[in-house]
Amino acid sequence: MVTALAVELDRSSPVPLYFQLAQAIESAILGGELAPGDRFENELALAKRLSLSRPTTRRAIQELVDKGLLVRKRGVGTQVVQSPVHRSVELTSLFDELARAGQRPTTTLLDYTVGVPGTEVATELNLDVGAEVATIRRLRCTNDEPLAVMINNVPVSIAPEPEELETLGLYQTLRARGVHVRVARQKIGARAATREEAGLLDEKPGTAVLTMTRTAFDDSGRSVEFGSHCYRASRYCFETTVVDR
Repeated sequence: MVTALAVELDRSSPVPLYFQLAQAIESAILGGELAPGDRFENELALAKRLSLSRPTTRRAIQELVDKGLLVRKRGVGTQVVQSPVHRSVELTSLFDELARAGQRPTTTLLDYTVGVPGTEVATELNLDVGAEVATIRRLRCTNDEPLAVMINNVPVSIAPEPEELETLGLYQTLRARGVHVRVARQKIGARAATREEAGLLDEKPGTAVLTMTRTAFDDSGRSVEFGSHCYRASRYCFETTVVDR
């Protein structure tokens, strides 16, 4: 079913009509009047109903597509998507952060292997030669929409069982084992998505993704996890507060 939004435009205002229309649609999305998954009118129908030119409605819709609030899907039309996830740069897991924000996080376990890690992982976890780790690869979704591909390396002695990771966040499973993450060193960056990552995240190959690597330490200063994640830049951002010293 296509949602026809009631829109009031002030044609005597110096504010461009496309901007007024885009603002009205954005307010409806952020206010919950238009829900994620709702189909939206196409440009032609919207232009006819509001007595606007098609370029005006096209530009308004494109503004919201660029903001990540609407998406065009071939054979489906224009749909409302989830509001972008804003995550503070704090020592939390993505699962905990989404749950706290009232989102509905779900996880698909893509791969779980145990073995001797490469040099980078062994160094980050400060492992003895020959020590094994569990390498966990997961797809994290929120409200059924893909958000991040996550790779975590955890020493075998504290690693969760594969079945735990379908319903719990990694840090939850660590806490259940008496391991409390207290400090982490992380780097945030960006790069182009691989073809496989793009497929998992419902993006085009080569689309920009946010990246984060994190080495986490417990109360005693022991390295307990090294992760490498990529996030949909259109659906996710990091927030931080900067203070003048």
